[in-house]
Amino acid sequence: MKLQELILNFKFSILKNLASPFYYFFKLGSLKMRITIFERFYLFMRPKAIFNWSSGKDSALALYKTLQGDQFEITSLLTSINKEFQRISMHGVHVSLLEKQAGSLGFPLIKMELPKEPSMEEYREIMSKTMSEIKSQGVTYSIFGDIFLGDLRKYREDQLQSIGMEAVFPLWKINTTDLICEFLDLGFKTIITCVNETYLDKSFAGRIIDQDLIRDLPENVDPCGENGEFHTFTFDGPIFKSPIDFEIGEIVKKTYPKPKSDDNQGEEEYVFWFCDLISK
Repeated sequence: MKLQELILNFKFSILKNLASPFYYFFKLGSLKMRITIFERFYLFMRPKAIFNWSSGKDSALALYKTLQGDQFEITSLLTSINKEFQRISMHGVHVSLLEKQAGSLGFPLIKMELPKEPSMEEYREIMSKTMSEIKSQGVTYSIFGDIFLGDLRKYREDQLQSIGMEAVFPLWKINTTDLICEFLDLGFKTIITCVNETYLDKSFAGRIIDQDLIRDLPENVDPCGENGEFHTFTFDGPIFKSPIDFEIGEIVKKTYPKPKSDDNQGEEEYVFWFCDLISK
């Protein structure tokens, strides 16, 4: 007996217990038909998951790996939006481009609107309400593109656990240099939309990420920007049906007050440079 048939018979031994009334009908069919039936049954049985989509490179690679793994049914994308400006939180990308991304990816989009400067309490309340509504639709998993920030992972896990959901991290603890190289090798294309002036100067805003840019990054900057050094907008790649068309607009400076703590005495604000992308 061929290895493929042995594996299939093992899988069908599981199906026999789950769908015994239909098992003997399945067994009578050809190998090709049995594979097709199993695949359809497997797709039907996969747990449902929401995918947390930031519009950037880490989200894109995490979604790619999730789809390749084929362990979850992605029901929709979830993105946090600044309600006043209609832009993605931190990335600064306008919602019109986000909607084009979702359309090209082929997933419904859920926009979680946040006030201009939400407190942690406001954020938790809005997130909890949103996730509870999503869970009521049979979704039990929430997928993230985080890589190595342990405190952030624990926060996400604790918040989801409180409403009976689980977090999934496809990129967790993978070397970030390896990740960005894999991202580029797969054919993804992404542009820097926001830089934190603490780490990078204005000249990096609006640059396409390629090997030249990676070489230009200072030694203290993570190649994936996992510490918040920069944020991106991914506009093409293997998971997109078609590229996202846009024009590069002006680069603007934004400042945000820092929370008071002993760690940032003498530094009263964060300074960011945003590259505006205009939908075509």
